[in-house]
Amino acid sequence: MTIALYAVFGNPVAHSKSPEIHGRFAAQEGADIEYRRILAEPDAFAEAAAAFFAQGGCGANVTVPFKTDAYHWVNELSERAAAAGAVNTLIPLPDGRIRGDNTDGIGLVKDIIENHVIPLAGKKILLLGAGGAVRGVIRPLLEQSPQSLTIANRTFSKAQALADEFGIEAAELGRLPPNYYDIIINGTSGSLSSQVPDVRPNVFGKCILAYDMVYGSEPTAFLTFAQNAGAQHIADGLGMLVAQAAFSYELWRGFAPEIRPVIEWMKHGRD
Repeated sequence: MTIALYAVFGNPVAHSKSPEIHGRFAAQEGADIEYRRILAEPDAFAEAAAAFFAQGGCGANVTVPFKTDAYHWVNELSERAAAAGAVNTLIPLPDGRIRGDNTDGIGLVKDIIENHVIPLAGKKILLLGAGGAVRGVIRPLLEQSPQSLTIANRTFSKAQALADEFGIEAAELGRLPPNYYDIIINGTSGSLSSQVPDVRPNVFGKCILAYDMVYGSEPTAFLTFAQNAGAQHIADGLGMLVAQAAFSYELWRGFAPEIRPVIEWMKHGRD
């Protein structure tokens, strides 16, 4: 029996936890798969992806910096990927074409609702940032019927442009209302360099969840700031990482993995 082959494309990619995560999913399914890390050169994603599928690849994930390249390379897009303007999941179709999907936003939603048990319906949500990470989660968040969804960004014009595109609100970082937002999600890359968006502490006064899409072994600078400012609950993006991977796995194999045991395994040293 041929072992199904999957991969993640990125640059850098050596740090990717995707092989471990998908290995745990395969164990749940009782399946035998191979999942590789593929380092693609900056201008050579299309060639690398085409070669992978020509060799019989059964599906692939795409991470930084190739999600936009993948969006332009695939033959067709899911509605989610079209709205996100980015692709993180490549699915080979029976006719040889490749379909692009984006599971980042639904991964975020699943983590918040199922893992942290916090509903999004009726909530006032603030998104910090206006880059690709934020764009990718707007539509899935709106599908949960929040009371409001607001984007705030260091460059207000970028937040306004994104808000206009999706029919939501934009706000200036320095003028956010105090004690107003229920859920505050950091989609900036600042946490990678221990930076915190320029938000006043009182913005977190009624915050029941502060969420950072970045994850690490210790709370990010943003989460520490949010907790000190009064956020009731903090969470990093590890659950989002596992949940988006689970949706990819299901798209490829028709098997829906449980995410909580994998999140716990990732948190506790992967014994």
